[in-house]
Parts: sequence; structure tokens; C-alpha cells
Amino acid sequence: MRLGGFKKEYRERAPKTGKTIANALFEHCLWYFVRDGGAPKIKVVDHDETILLDDVYEECMYSSAQRQSLSVKGQSFELTHLKLKASAPREPFIAWCAAGRVVKEEGITGKVPGLHGRIADDKDDFLYACYMTSPFLDQHVRPERIGFDIEEISDDLFAETELSLSDIRTAALESSKSFLAKYLQESRAAGRERVEKFVAQRAPRYRPILAQISEEKLSVDPAISDRELDLLLHKQLAEIESSLLVEGHTIMVVGAEETNEDYVTRLNGYLSKVEAVKMSDLASYVFHRKIILDILQRAIERGDDGKYAREELIHEIIMPMRKTSNDLLDNSNLWLIDERLAFHDFLASDKPLSSMPIVKTIDAKEPDIVALNVFDEPLLVAEGQRLPLASIVVIEIKRPMRNDAASGEDKDPIEQALGYLDRIRSGQTQTANGRPIPRSDEIPGFCYVICDITPSVERRCKLAQLTVTSDRQGYFGYNPNYKAYIEVISFDRLLNGARERNRAFFDKLGLPTT
Repeated sequence: MRLGGFKKEYRERAPKTGKTIANALFEHCLWYFVRDGGAPKIKVVDHDETILLDDVYEECMYSSAQRQSLSVKGQSFELTHLKLKASAPREPFIAWCAAGRVVKEEGITGKVPGLHGRIADDKDDFLYACYMTSPFLDQHVRPERIGFDIEEISDDLFAETELSLSDIRTAALESSKSFLAKYLQESRAAGRERVEKFVAQRAPRYRPILAQISEEKLSVDPAISDRELDLLLHKQLAEIESSLLVEGHTIMVVGAEETNEDYVTRLNGYLSKVEAVKMSDLASYVFHRKIILDILQRAIERGDDGKYAREELIHEIIMPMRKTSNDLLDNSNLWLIDERLAFHDFLASDKPLSSMPIVKTIDAKEPDIVALNVFDEPLLVAEGQRLPLASIVVIEIKRPMRNDAASGEDKDPIEQALGYLDRIRSGQTQTANGRPIPRSDEIPGFCYVICDITPSVERRCKLAQLTVTSDRQGYFGYNPNYKAYIEVISFDRLLNGARERNRAFFDKLGLPTT
């Protein structure tokens, strides 16, 4: 056979050297070299260069082929395991053969635990390939020899006796797994280490469920990206949650022949898996807090341009701007200031007072954050009559290291917070549902000012007769005229306090707290 009259568009892109052509031809005809009976003598001639494909076969074989016979539901199969030094980049595969030729190839990367491409050996890397033959495959190959007339999965009625593609594939993969076991130990260990390192450092929410995931599903490519690994673990978590939902519908039903001891064992196993999932949810929540603290830490530091972030950025971290309770689920991070602020009847961020359902006013002033807490079970009782007790919280946030505080509501953050509180009270405070709260003027108020304790802020705190904290990172006090507790908190004190409150949870997850 001669290669002549080669069309220009193909000739320009086709391999030119005899060696490259010989290797490509050999890879295409590999099956004929490893099957019983061998291949015809083939040589590639390029001018003075002559290459025998038998020589290419010897060069590409990493070691001699190994054959294995197995039986699947009474049908015999023969597998030929190969270790190749193929020049072209290929993935490990199983070739389904029938009628003397390869009918289809299936890539098996990731289907055998630890197999993620080429395999490292003491001498050199090699590529794994497996060729499978069987009289059963010969009988069921389609006339055009591009597939098999075999069901993918056996019907339930004949599942015990009818052979399916899935049955054959499972048996072949088990054979490949056994053949490659000694070569894949290092890869499997590296993959497991990759998972554990990722969970420990980046995604502790998955730690409680690792014991619920099979070793094979955790056998990942050590080079897997964080994104792909996160998606894989999330998929496993979703599968566990789905199986628990199904199992939960039957867990309370005791089987007709089930003993009490068997039922208790089954129930405890179910509860153990439920606890692992709930621990995963808790770990995710705690890790979210760690991320928020890290983001806030960076946000209050001076940037490369020598400037500090504007208060809008800090505001968005603590509480998204121009939002109310109805717009949010768990998107606020008011726990940074006080854990109790997570429980509120109404919350508004950077909204005009006139738009808030908790007040009746036409005032367009915009407090940074306002929270109204309504307690149906009052803490105080007067003459046996229950009175609804509410608290109003006003939070004012300023830019880090801002040093322009001065007298007047527009310049003094303490006056600003108290002014908002006064206008809310005078607006006849209501619940978020529009119900009046009696004696609004006596509702206790809490004013938090989040800002660095610069000289000008320190002067305003002293004029307001506030007391400095022991760490000199803030001020606090009570203003009887406004019936309001006031606390001025520096960003460092805010971060330190939040970290200390969450330290036990971070330590439990192995997260650094500094």
C-alpha cells in the first residue's frame, strides 16, 4: 500500500515523519498485536527509513501482557491487561472486542480508585489498557460491529440470570482494580491526603460526613482543583441527605420479623448519619463566620493606595444596605456586634425613617441600621398586667480611622445615633405588622457606634460622659435623658470580641483564630 495523491488540506496537517505515522498506526491496530493469532507483518517505509510495527510493539510494551479469565452469570470472559509506553497522550481504557475487532473503547479514568491517567511505577510511567473478549460478546455484537444488542441494566424480573452491560462492566472494572492495586496505593493515599487537607483548611463543613462516604468515592486525583473537589463533596453530601430523607419515612416502622435489638441498631445507625449531616450544617455556619471575620479584617486595613475603605464597604459586610428584614434571610452579620441582634422583629438598613413600618413619620433621615425587638412574653410586670416590652437598636458605622468628629448631629456619630432614636420614638413606634406599642417614649434604646477611636472621636466620647473600656478600644455609658445605652466600639475591639465569642467553635473545627 502506498500513500499517494494526498489532498492538500489533509497533507498539511498530517504527521510527516515515518516514526510518528508508525506509532499512530500501531495504536490504532494495537488489538491485533495482543490478540491470539497476532497481527500481519506491517512495515512503514519513508524513503530510506523502514519501521516494522512489530518493533514498535516491543518498544511500546512496558511489560508482557497478562491474561485473566472470569465468569459473569455463567458466561466466560477473557481480559488482557496491558502496561503500555504509548507515545501519544491517551487515557486508560477497556476495549470491548467481538468478531475479531475492537467494537468500542471506554475510558476508565476515575472509575478505578486511584486511577487518574498515567500510572507511576518504579521504572517509568505507563498507560493501562484492557482488552475484553467473550463468546457472549461475539454472539451479541451488532452486524455493523459498532455496538452490542445487550441491555444496559437487566430487568428486575430477570436480574438474577440475564446478563447486562452494567454487569460486564462492573466485573471488568473489578478485574482492573485487582490488577492495578499495587500500582495505585500511592495515588490513592495522595488523593485521600488531598481531600483531608482541603476539608481541614478550606471546607470543614464536610468533615463530619467523611466517615459516611465510601473510600472509593473519596479516591480523587491529587491534582484536582478546589472547585471540582468542593463540587464532588457537595454532591456526596446531597446524596447522603437524600438517602436520609427516604430512610426517615420508614425508620419508625418495625419490620414483621425484626427483633427489638435489630430495630435499635437500625435506628441508632440512622440517628448517627443525621447527626453527621447536622454537624456539617453547623460547621458550614461556623466557617462562614470565620470568612466574614477575615474579610472584615482586610476591609479595615489601609489599602495599597494608602487609603481606608469607605463605610459603605464595612456596612455591606455587617448588613446589606437598603434592605429590611423582609428582604433578608440569613444575610446579615449583626452577630459581629451583638449575638442578640440576630433576634429581631424588624430590621432596616440605610432606609429613610418614613419608609419603615415601625414608625409613623415623614422624616427622610437614614440611620445606618435600626432594629426593633418585641417580646410577647414581657420581662417586666406592673400590677399584674402584661406590657409588651420592646427595644430599639440604632447602629452607626463610620469609615476606619476617620478623625473629623465634631459637635453637631452631622459630625458627631453619638449625637447622630441618639437623634435617630429620638425621631423613631416620636414617630409613634409600631410593630412590623402595624400594631401600636404603648408608651413608645419609654422603650429602652441601644446605640452602637462602630468607628476607630481617633482623637476627635475620643473627645466626643468624653463630652458624652462615656466610660472608657479596660482595653481602651471603646467607650460605654447610659444617657438617662434618652433612656439609651451607648457603646462606641473600635473595629479592632469589634473583631477581637467576635473572634473570642466564636473561638471555641473555630478551635473545634481546627480553624486559626488569628
